[in-house]
Amino acid sequence: MAAHKEFRIELGPGAERDLHLLPNNIQRVVLTEMHFRLKSEPYRELKTRIKRLTGLLPPLYRLRVGDYRAYYRIMDDRVIVVAILHKKDTERWLKRVK
Repeated sequence: MAAHKEFRIELGPGAERDLHLLPNNIQRVVLTEMHFRLKSEPYRELKTRIKRLTGLLPPLYRLRVGDYRAYYRIMDDRVIVVAILHKKDTERWLKRVK
């Protein structure tokens, strides 16, 4: 059985700022979920949990964690998280990214 490739998860400056603004219990949940879901298969779409957003280059992915969304890009063996937002703030943020 082939071993899964392991990805290194990095927080970009925006994501680090976003994370620090969240309550401690939410920070823990988001970090745990990112580590669990993104370490081995960050590109694998899982029903509503992980989704590749269309129309963006380089591709942007979304990880859903309760009411929060972590947006990330995959670069070689790294997952670079660019933002962690409450779902109500994502539409405005995505308009700026496009």
